[in-house]
Amino acid sequence: MNTNITDIFFDLDHTLWDFDKNSQMAFDRIFKNNFGEIRIEDFIEKYIPINQECWRLYQNDQITHQELRYNRLKLSFDALNYSMSDENINQIASDYIEFLTDNNYLFDGAIEVLEYLKPKYKLHIITNGFANVQDKKITNAALGDYFTTITNSELAGVKKPNSIIFDYAVNLAQASKENSIMIGDDLDADVNGALNAGLDAIFFNIRNIDAPKNYKQINHLLELKKYL
Repeated sequence: MNTNITDIFFDLDHTLWDFDKNSQMAFDRIFKNNFGEIRIEDFIEKYIPINQECWRLYQNDQITHQELRYNRLKLSFDALNYSMSDENINQIASDYIEFLTDNNYLFDGAIEVLEYLKPKYKLHIITNGFANVQDKKITNAALGDYFTTITNSELAGVKKPNSIIFDYAVNLAQASKENSIMIGDDLDADVNGALNAGLDAIFFNIRNIDAPKNYKQINHLLELKKYL
């Protein structure tokens, strides 16, 4: 247990907010209304890894926001051998963003661990997501009262793992790096990004992937009590 920590920075998607579950429900609504012949399970199986790869490219400034929104759908429909017009893809992309925040499932233990941490630390969010969407998620999931500051990549001008976003977040929080820790599900963006920027980090290894043994890691949010 690190007794020097005063400020905890959380990632949002895939860490507190159950992106995959909420995302599937949004697509389910879209397909039932317009493309009933597409099996949601088949689409999601293709979409999840494609979306992760598109986000990786976006985080590393290899594609734009608009390319991310288009490519992840186009490539998923192509992988299903399903012909979808650009007009429909753009409409689905728009509907998806609108519907996504209507569902606000959090990971098991999220509220309990925030209730546990809030009296002891200042809590913050650092997210690469788009500001208006992330703000809706935080509001609709009733997370706002737990967090002192929220940093997104649009505010900071760069995305995790760039150290500038961590510098921005720490400054906004009026914290110090030596007394700060980052918690997130992305080994590169959250964990290595934070460590390279001079913060401590805990890897939320929800997918049970191989990670360096010397990294602090958890498989369930309530395991944070071991460290904090």
